[in-house]
Amino acid sequence: MPSTPVTVRLEAALLAQAELIAKQRGITLTALIEESLRAATRVRVEMPVCRLGGGVLPGVDLNHNASLLDL
Repeated sequence: MPSTPVTVRLEAALLAQAELIAKQRGITLTALIEESLRAATRVRVEMPVCRLGGGVLPGVDLNHNASLLDL
């Protein structure tokens, strides 16, 4: 997918920190921002946990993706 030019205003200290992180990781600032946005917008799933003894609730099979999605 082609990229779209956009202007983003960042606090100077945040920009400096992001530039440093990008440099340390050997990636561009754009790549760091894209990666961060993907991580921030990723759907997170909270697993049901049994409060009595820890672990997952009875009947939850962590090896069966379809049943996990149903939950």
